Amino acid sequence: MTNTEVQGQPWYREPWAWFVLTPLIVVVIVSLSFVTVAVKKADDTVIDNYYKEGRMINQSLAQDKRAANWQLSVDIKWSSPQGRLDLELHSPVIPAPQALTLWLDHPFDEQQDFTVTAKQIDGLRYRASIPANDQNWYVTLVPVDAPSRNDAPWRLKGEMNFARQHQWHFAPSASAAGVANGVGEQ
Repeated sequence: MTNTEVQGQPWYREPWAWFVLTPLIVVVIVSLSFVTVAVKKADDTVIDNYYKEGRMINQSLAQDKRAANWQLSVDIKWSSPQGRLDLELHSPVIPAPQALTLWLDHPFDEQQDFTVTAKQIDGLRYRASIPANDQNWYVTLVPVDAPSRNDAPWRLKGEMNFARQHQWHFAPSASAAGVANGVGEQ
């Protein structure tokens, strides 16, 4: 058999060419899809001023400490048909604020974060309207007259998931109470 008698097929008709190229093509397509998802669903940017944020941590601990000293707690009830939150603040020490601000933070999507103002009904009872949702939220409760949640005199924190339950009780953590009583200080 001579070279002129061997008639080869075009490369794209050879099974071994596709055997080698198929995994490479699949890897490129999957990589492009990962890059697309990473760009569209990118994490929030890291803050530039670490020092300022570090100082805010101390402020936040002071807010928790004050809430523990003032024996603050809140009971929250969700009425889904009316889209209503009823809050009852408990504190034998401080007077009732005129209104409360509820900061609802989504666990991973900053675009979904929002605030709700709960207006005083009577005494220590408050009411707010909130759209129905079935997601998990990190909640911070502060008096409404505070310019931001980091500047509030006190705060109560917790987690809410409207799909799982319709009642919550927020109180300062045990560690904040320990610090407030001098147990955790050195």
